[in-house]
Amino acid sequence: MQNVLSVIEEVIPDIMYKLQNRYQILRNVFLLGPVGRRVVSERMGITERVLRTESEGLKKQGLIKTSKMGMELTEKGEAVYHQLDQLMGQLLGMKEKEKKLASYLEIEHCVIISGDVDEQSKLHEEMGRAAVEALDFLLPEGTNIIAVMGGTTMAEVANQMNETLSRKRKLMFVPARGGLGESVDIQANSISALMAQKTGGENRVLYVPEQVSVETYKPLLQEPGIKKTLKLVDDANCVLYGIGDAKLMAERRGMNEEVLALIETKAAVGEAYGEFYNQSGGVVYKIPRIGLQSDKLADIASVMVVAGGKSKAKAIEAHIKKAPRHTWLITDEGAANEILTGITL
Repeated sequence: MQNVLSVIEEVIPDIMYKLQNRYQILRNVFLLGPVGRRVVSERMGITERVLRTESEGLKKQGLIKTSKMGMELTEKGEAVYHQLDQLMGQLLGMKEKEKKLASYLEIEHCVIISGDVDEQSKLHEEMGRAAVEALDFLLPEGTNIIAVMGGTTMAEVANQMNETLSRKRKLMFVPARGGLGESVDIQANSISALMAQKTGGENRVLYVPEQVSVETYKPLLQEPGIKKTLKLVDDANCVLYGIGDAKLMAERRGMNEEVLALIETKAAVGEAYGEFYNQSGGVVYKIPRIGLQSDKLADIASVMVVAGGKSKAKAIEAHIKKAPRHTWLITDEGAANEILTGITL
């Protein structure tokens, strides 16, 4: 691709400049729209006059529409933007960065979306879309059982799903853990149900508290409904989950002051599977829980982690150090650049 463009540039010297310019306009309008020209021109470091000329061209092509509120992408514009986003990733060296990150983390594959979700929350949509595209590549034809964790990132992955994922596949979504007690829309039960709804698949529920005492834990495992769902979790050929910041997750789960102090003292940086771990990936505190345990990941055919943002870089790196080698990571430049800072491969 880069070689082809190099040849074209010999004939049209400014083609890459124009392509990058228009891509940045589409990107800013996608992320901020409806948005005025002044905001976009300031973010891009170009004059409003130049932006007006370029945006008018995009409007004539049916990619942008304008109103009193500002510029927005049309339906066609969104479709073109997402296709162009992938192309620009290749042209601007994103594929090389993905290989570098995967090599450093010693996992099978990384997908990096441009930008930082810490700075632009709408990028969660792009990360979710990238996760769905990766799933479409990974899942075999036929029956698939997909175990799903809860959380805001997983909720966005669910929002990006559609029936395309079910082509030549029978999909069963199961919650990888309980979740009563946290916000309903980010519980694993709710997310697996939404994924089934979006794809035309099936789902099962696991109505148990995520955090239970050892005394409560064992009897629950014998309940017929719980036992049936947990059997499906054990049989899952794919697992989807996110990674949380240790302090934020402890607070969201309503941990007592003693546990909060322990997590801080032990320098926990992240949380996944009810395990709070330090920068070396060592578990410093674990919540007794019903559902999928981290030591079972190596036995699952497809393992996908979706997490981004510079603020989560340490948490992502620490967790992935202990993840199976066949893991796929869907992340963003904010996290990737922070992890790769100072790394030479």
